[in-house]
Amino acid sequence: MPTIGIIAEYNPFHSGHRHHIQTVRRAFGADSAIVCAMSGNWVQRGQPALADKWTRAALALAQGVDLVLELPTLWAAASAEPFARGGVGLLAATGVVDILSFGSEAGDLAPLQQVAHCLHSPAWKTELRRALDKGLSFPAARQAAATALLGSAADCLGQPNNNLGVEYLLAIRTLGAKLTPHTIPRLGADHDQAERDETHASASYLREKLLAGDEDLSPYLSHHAQKLLRADPADFAYCPRAVLARLRGMNETDFARLPDCGEGLSNRLSAAVQTAASLDELYRQVQTKRYPLARIRRLILWAFLGLTAADRPAALPYLRVLGFTHRGQALLRQMKTTATLPVLVKPAHAAKLPAHAQQVFQLEARCTSLYDLCRRDFGKTAGKNEWTQNPVRRGL
Repeated sequence: MPTIGIIAEYNPFHSGHRHHIQTVRRAFGADSAIVCAMSGNWVQRGQPALADKWTRAALALAQGVDLVLELPTLWAAASAEPFARGGVGLLAATGVVDILSFGSEAGDLAPLQQVAHCLHSPAWKTELRRALDKGLSFPAARQAAATALLGSAADCLGQPNNNLGVEYLLAIRTLGAKLTPHTIPRLGADHDQAERDETHASASYLREKLLAGDEDLSPYLSHHAQKLLRADPADFAYCPRAVLARLRGMNETDFARLPDCGEGLSNRLSAAVQTAASLDELYRQVQTKRYPLARIRRLILWAFLGLTAADRPAALPYLRVLGFTHRGQALLRQMKTTATLPVLVKPAHAAKLPAHAQQVFQLEARCTSLYDLCRRDFGKTAGKNEWTQNPVRRGL
């Protein structure tokens, strides 16, 4: 049976994710194994995950995932290209994953592969430079350049999951990863839209409701999942002054060290943090047509975490295990001979890593410590420590 890889945040794991796993198992066999490259405590939208990574790993294992590996913050809280490269590189480094499965609005590989081929061409790079010179944001310039070459065939880039799927295909090609891509139609609202239908709800909608109160969110989430996710959620709303305090201690040079933060943007951030009275106000002051909200959120997150563009190496330096089932345990045994990166099952294994890999692990430990500040019950309940927390085990 093949082993299927999935790149996800599971923030939180909901009915749409369950549908994905069920569809994969119908396509490749009930005995196929599923490995997830899952974002850690910080996610791509530039915020803390609702629940810590070990809680989210446990919920994923309960819904059919066999092995959960962490996509570290340096890649998880990044734009689509490094996020995709990190996830694809992680799955490929296991040496056991055969297929990369992802949801897309297209639900068909052909148009995504056509666009990916275009975005790999010299002609597209020329068109991209022209679009950026007009003052467009990178996402808008990216689509304008593709449209100039492909016409309406590039329209799929206007949808977020298609866009990420294209990045997965580019990463497979660039990294030479031996992964066969597989896509299914994505159901329900986009991940960052506060919407729902009778069967599926967006992750944003569910986070909003979970933070707001005790409303029953069945059938999107099981009662067990709702209980765990409401136990001690994390959100920037619980620590806005901590974030602002960190940013007010930075200068323009500090902001310029962040990823994708050129002179104009570092100037805007440096000025805005001195007057903004809330994070939402800060986002509004810095955001422009050229600098979209998602990019601003990520920059502010990196600033709060004390990360710089130079901190992210070209590739992941290790594979961190967050949780596994009996089938996942068998995969880990295989990975002893197939993995091309060190596999950390216990946090103590980090001490044996080479210096450059230890540096990434230490940064992740700091990110986990700062995540603790964002918990609703910080100071009332103990947080989880990167150096002592072992993987979640299910059915063992």
